[in-house]
Amino acid sequence: MVAEVAIFVPSVAHYRLVWLADRLAAAHTAALVWAAVPDGAIPASLTRDLLISVNAHAVALKTPDTRRLLAIADEVPKVDVNVDTRDVPPWIAIADAFDTLTTENNRILRVVGPTPIPDSFIEIVIDERPLRLAMLIYARNILLLSLAISGMTAALVYAALLSLIVRPIHRLAANMTAFRAHPEDVSRVIVPSARTDEIGLAEHELGAMQRELQSTLQSKSRLAALGLAVSKINHDLRNMMTSAHLLSDRLSAIDSPEVQRFTPMLIRALDRAIGFAESTLTYGAAQEKPPNRQKVAMAPMAEEVRETVGLLPGSAIGWVTAIERDLEVDADPDHLLRILVNLARNAVQALEQRAPNDPARDQVRLAARREGAVVSIEVSDTGPGVPPMARAHLFEAFQGSTRRGGAGLGLAIAAELVRAHGGDIHLVDGTLGATFRITIPDRAVDLSAERRHRARA
Repeated sequence: MVAEVAIFVPSVAHYRLVWLADRLAAAHTAALVWAAVPDGAIPASLTRDLLISVNAHAVALKTPDTRRLLAIADEVPKVDVNVDTRDVPPWIAIADAFDTLTTENNRILRVVGPTPIPDSFIEIVIDERPLRLAMLIYARNILLLSLAISGMTAALVYAALLSLIVRPIHRLAANMTAFRAHPEDVSRVIVPSARTDEIGLAEHELGAMQRELQSTLQSKSRLAALGLAVSKINHDLRNMMTSAHLLSDRLSAIDSPEVQRFTPMLIRALDRAIGFAESTLTYGAAQEKPPNRQKVAMAPMAEEVRETVGLLPGSAIGWVTAIERDLEVDADPDHLLRILVNLARNAVQALEQRAPNDPARDQVRLAARREGAVVSIEVSDTGPGVPPMARAHLFEAFQGSTRRGGAGLGLAIAAELVRAHGGDIHLVDGTLGATFRITIPDRAVDLSAERRHRARA
C-alpha cells in the first residue's frame, strides 16, 4: 500500500500536466490556422466553434516579435489562477494537483505552455471544472487498480504464509501433541521435510530430540526393570553368598599352601560381593558411598586385579604391568579395585572375541606413574579398539556398551567412582586397541594441621 501511495501521488500530478498539455497542443493547432489567415477573414461562428473544440475562452500566441490574441469569446471571465506548465518542479506539480482536487468551485485558469517555435509560448484561458472531473475519474481508476493489486498481493501473501509457515507450524504442534501422548511410539517421531530454512531446521531438531528422548526412556525403563529384578533376588543372593563365606572359613583350616594362599582372597571377594548385594540399588538411586581415601600400594592392587579377572599364569591372554616403584595412590581401595576390575574385564572380553588367543599377541596392560600430586593409571589392550558408534555415549549406562549383549554399566560405574575422587577418565585416541587413562589427584593437605602434627612429633 505504501508503494501504491508513492505511485498514486506523482501519477495524478503527472496526469494533470498531461491534460493541460493536450489542451495547449489543441490550441496551438488552432492557432496555426488562425495565424495563417489574414485578420478578419475567419467568421465569428467558426472562431466560436474552434474555441469550443479547445474548451477555451481565449487563445493567445507569443512569438519573439509579437504577442497576438488569436481568438476570444464574447465574454471572458476573470482569471483566478495562473498556471505555467514550463519546467514545473515535482513538488509544485503535486501541490497544484491536490489543490485542483480539493477545490469544488469552478475556477478560471490561465495556462501557459511551450510551442515548437523557439522563444515563444501559447496561453489559453479555460475552466478548471473539466480538469477536476478528469482527474477524479483518473484517481478513481488508479484507486480501483491499486485495490485490485493489493487484493491479489494479499491473497498471494496469505497463500504463501499458509503453505510455508502456518501449515508447517500446525504440523509441528500436532506432532508434539501426539508425541507427548505416546512418547514410546516410534511412529510418532516426526519425519523431517526437505526444507532447509528455519522450519526445516526445527523439524530436524525436533526429530532428533524425540529420538533421543525415546532412547532415554528405553534406558530408564531398562534400569527400572533391572532394579526391580535385582531387588527381588537380592535377599536370596545375599543368603547364598553368606553360605559360601561360611564354607570358605572351613577351607582356611585345610593344611595346603595353595588353599592357604587363595582362601584369604576368596574371603575378601565374598565380603565385597555381600556388600555389593546389600547396596545393589544404590547405583540407580545415585547413592554411591563417598570414598574412604587412604594410601594404597599400586603393585599389590594390580596383582589383585589380575587374579580377580582370571589372568593367571598360563592364561591365553597375557598380563603386563608397568608400575612406578613404590607407587601409592590416595584413593579408596575398594573403589579403586572396582574401577580397575571393570576396565580390565572389558579388555579381557574384547580380546576373547577373537579367540583362539595368543598371549604374545593378546595382552592387557596396566601402567601407573605419579605426575606431581596426580597419579595417572592406564589400562590398555591390544584388541580391536572401541567402535565409533560407542564413543558418543561411552560412559553412560546402557548406552556405551562395546559388546553385543552388554549393558554398558562397567564404564559408567568406573566413571562415577573416578569422579567421586575428583579425578578424570577418558579414552586415549591414536593407540593400539583401547586405552583408558585415569587421573586421581591427591587430597589437599591442611598445612596448619600438618605443622601442628610435626610440632607435636
